This record gives sequence, C-alpha cells and structure tokens, in this order.
Amino acid sequence: MKTLLLIRHAKSSWDLPGISDFDRPLNERGKKDAPEMAKRLKVKGIRLDHLISSPAKRARKTAKYFAEEFGFKKDDIKLVKELYGATQSEFLQTVKDINDKYNTVALFSHNPGITDFASSLTNVRVDDMPTCAVFALQIETDSWKDFLNAEKNFLFFDYPKNPLD
Repeated sequence: MKTLLLIRHAKSSWDLPGISDFDRPLNERGKKDAPEMAKRLKVKGIRLDHLISSPAKRARKTAKYFAEEFGFKKDDIKLVKELYGATQSEFLQTVKDINDKYNTVALFSHNPGITDFASSLTNVRVDDMPTCAVFALQIETDSWKDFLNAEKNFLFFDYPKNPLD
C-alpha cells in the first residue's frame, strides 16, 4: 500500500517585476499557509517518508516548510525538473521512478498540471487546486512502478481556506 500527496505550491509573490516565473518567491500568505497545511497533515496522522518537488523557487520553499514540520532536512527534498510545467506523462514517470522503500510521498508542483493529474487518478474531480492544496490518495500496490494500473482510492482534499471540522 502506498500513499501519494499531490501538493500545489503555496501562494507566490508577483511583487518583483522582471523576475522570471521560475524564480518567484512565496508571498506572506504562502509563508503562513505552507506550515499550516503541513501541520494539518500531521493532525490527520500522515507520516511522510519522502518529498519530491519542482525546482521552481515557490515549490521548493513550500516543500521546505513541509520538510521542517516532518523532521526532514532541506537537502532531503528531491528536485525533479520535469515537475515544473509537468504534463500528465511527466507526473506519471516521476511517480513510477519513486523508490519502493518510500510508502508515503509528497509531490510538490504547479497548476494547471497538478490539478489535471489529480483529477485523472480517481473518480473525484477537482476543478482547480488552490495554492497549497493537498490531494491525497492511497494506491493498492507495493511498487510505484505499478502506479498507473493499480487501484487508487481518494483519501482527502484540503486547502488553506477550507474550514476545519
């Protein structure tokens, strides 16, 4: 059994004209939302084994907040360049390449790709993953290589403005 958490990067800043999209940092709301969402995962009983992120600054920084909450070092985050502007096939390949020793993995990326990928995996459809949203699913397999054909079960969808129970 494997668990995959698809996480869109936290809210980024548009305050620096001329900065490339790749280098945009998190804004103040993003810096508040990312650690809050990481804490929510812990409250749900999630125990992360591995973090994979787009190398874009806003995704890396979001992953860093989750890494801190779960006791990882910043250097423990695996950066995968294909996750910046990823297509469904690039998401699939990234997941298939995960080492089987990891059972619960958080993958940080961008819209529109992450929303499209999340919506393609189960019968639960997401129109738009807001910033720092988490789409979680359980996969009935012992090997990430079997991800595509394995049964996938929706666990939860959460985002910063989602009211807490």
